[in-house]
This record gives sequence, C-alpha cells and structure tokens, in this order.
Amino acid sequence: MSGPTRVYVARLAGLPVYDPNGDQVGKVRDVVAMLRQGTQPPRVLGLVVEVFARRRIFVPMTRVTSVDVGHVITTGLVNMRRFEQRATEILVLGEMLDRTVTVRETETTGVVFDMAMEQWRTKDWVLSKVAVREGSKRFRRRGQSHVLDWSEVSGFAHVEQGQGATHILAAFDSMRAADLAAVLHDLSPKRRKEIAAALNDERLADVLEELPDDDQVEILAGLDTERAADVLEEMSPDDAADLIAELPTETAERLLTLMEPDEAEDVRRLLTYEERTAGGLMTSEPVILPVDATVADALAHVRNAELSPALAAMIYVCRPPLETPTGRFIGVGHIQRLLREPPSELVSAALDTDLDGLRPDDSLTAVSKYLATYNLVAAPVLDDEGRLLGAVTVDDVLDHLLPDDWRESDQTQEVDHDAS
Repeated sequence: MSGPTRVYVARLAGLPVYDPNGDQVGKVRDVVAMLRQGTQPPRVLGLVVEVFARRRIFVPMTRVTSVDVGHVITTGLVNMRRFEQRATEILVLGEMLDRTVTVRETETTGVVFDMAMEQWRTKDWVLSKVAVREGSKRFRRRGQSHVLDWSEVSGFAHVEQGQGATHILAAFDSMRAADLAAVLHDLSPKRRKEIAAALNDERLADVLEELPDDDQVEILAGLDTERAADVLEEMSPDDAADLIAELPTETAERLLTLMEPDEAEDVRRLLTYEERTAGGLMTSEPVILPVDATVADALAHVRNAELSPALAAMIYVCRPPLETPTGRFIGVGHIQRLLREPPSELVSAALDTDLDGLRPDDSLTAVSKYLATYNLVAAPVLDDEGRLLGAVTVDDVLDHLLPDDWRESDQTQEVDHDAS
C-alpha cells in the first residue's frame, strides 16, 4: 500500500476511485469499520464506493492499493454486489461524525468532527485518531479542537440520541441532492431523521424528491407539522403531490391547510388526476412565456439552476394568464432551436406549433409513445379548451416505468465474487 500512513476520513468523501489502468471506478462515500472491545482502535474493513447509477458497493481494504491526496486506487477486482451493512459494522462518516464523546483524562465532552485511519505493520487499517471539538479548561477556550488517540476517548459504544449532523453535512456539502439522498437511504432511520433535521428546507426538499416513497414518508413524519408544510412548499408541485398522496388523509389535509394557498392549490389540482396519467405525472410549473417574449428572455429563464435539464429544454408560449391553467396555448420553443436565433428575435417566430399536446387523462403508455414519437424530453399537457395545464418530463416517465424498487435492485454485472 502506497500513500500517507495516516488519512483523515472526512477528506476521503467524494474522492475518485481508480483501477490500476487509471479508469475511474467510482467515488468514496464512506468508510466501514468494526468496533472492538476495550480501548482497541476499530479495524477499518473497507470503503463504500458509489459506482454507476448511484449504486454503492463494498471495497475491502485488501483491494485498496493506494490512498493518496486526491484519489484512491484499487486492484480492479471488486464485487459489484450492492453494499449491505452488517450488524457488527459501523459507517465512519454516517454514524461516527458528530458523536459526543468523553475525554477519559478530564471527563470533558466534545463533538467528533473527523477521524484518522492508519495502516499498522500487520497491514491492517485502524481508526487511530479522533478529532474532537470541545470547550474545556484543559484547552483554555471554548470550541477549540484537538486530535486524540482512540484510547483517550469513550462514548462510541452506546447509541446517542439527538446526535447532530453538522460535520457529516460538511463532508457531503458538495454532493448533488440525488447523491445525498442515496447516502441517507443507506443510513438508519434514526440517523436519517437527525440529518434531515439539520438540512435547510430547500436542501431537504431537493433530497426528498430523490428518495423512495417509504423514506420520504418516514422523514416527513419525523418533522413537526409546520416544518413539513414548509418543506412541501419547496418541492416541485408534482413531487409534493406524489408524497402527499402517500400520507393518511387527515395528515395530508392538515399539511395542505398549512401550506401557502397558491402552493396548496397547485398540489390539490395535481391530486385530482390518476397517478399513472399525464395529469398525474406533470409538473404545473414549466417555463411559460408570453407571445411578445424574446429569445433572450427565454434563455434567461432556462438558466435558472433549479430547473431540471428536461424542463430547461423547452419553453411554453401562451396567452395570459401565464400561470397554469394558462390562457390559450400557442406552441413550444425548443431551446436547441432558439440558440440559433438572434437574442432580439421574438420566440413566437421560432415556435413549434405542430405539437397537439397531451391530454391529462392520457395513460403512461400514451405519454411514453408521445415522447418517443416526437423525440422529446418534455411535452405540454392541455385541457379541452387548449389551455396549458403543465408539462410531463421524461425523468418522471422513467420513474414510473421502472420497478418501484429500481433504486435498490441489484444489477447483474459483477466482477469477482469475494465476500466482504
């Protein structure tokens, strides 16, 4: 094994993992360790590595040939079976950061913000150091940090209620919402609840949209009612409607009552449609512009970082009012086409007016065929009077075409069958 003899675990989060040929295998998402009796430092068993399709696999430390600044290198022989945590294992980032521990010598407490692992002469990797931030007379001023030997602290053996999440979120700060959702899915319900409590409303809403239904309901149930309503307001209306549909009727109605009236109205309207129809799939907030908008206006709107790529691929031109349900629908503007037009040109001069649009009661199959026929990643949904009700995007269609457990189901490709 090459590289530094001591590695701080929080710095491993997100590091690329390469095979011997220099091809990237995935990214480090966590470190798996096993606690031992007494003051013996935990043995590091391996790494949780995210590979294709946000799949997490276990890479034993025996397969890791180098841990260096900026990357990890493996032998290239890894088991592609999905990682499943065993009862005797602990996730260092997911479960040990933000733990409150006691310094044995002084009986003062502190919060763990990092841990260091190192390789012993036996070739085993262990968690040898604990980075603690504490306030005590020993370190003179409150909040000072110190790196201690594993044997100098206690408190990891018991389950801590109300564990914080400041430092795990700092380690995962640059993650996309979908990646953080995958991390949360692999943690215990207790830890998911604690991390959800530490996220701001907007970030939590983005993460919830990427989680399976069961996780969404569990996390929302762990929030106080007013905060749950605030988070639902931050979600896209179609995702909020899908989540509310999973809740008991009384709970759903209470949350809708607490939401801002305009936000609740959009969600209530979406809830009137069957789930596997264009109306049930659509979002009520596509990019809608008036007939006198310019190409520059359209490009400015689709630059919004909160838009998904599918929603940003098309703008919808309508008569007033411009909120759904709109006035008469005129046509769509494909951004790829608009990029070839002068910024001062009216979008109405470059519209695709040949698309008839979907109807809200069109089936999932009909929606899929429509997108495939016209090579689209999004499509307008119109009522009988030709008003725009919303837009269906290909990502929502795929989410309903795939099996309910597609985020968790095993894939068949495997390389090597070593047990973890």
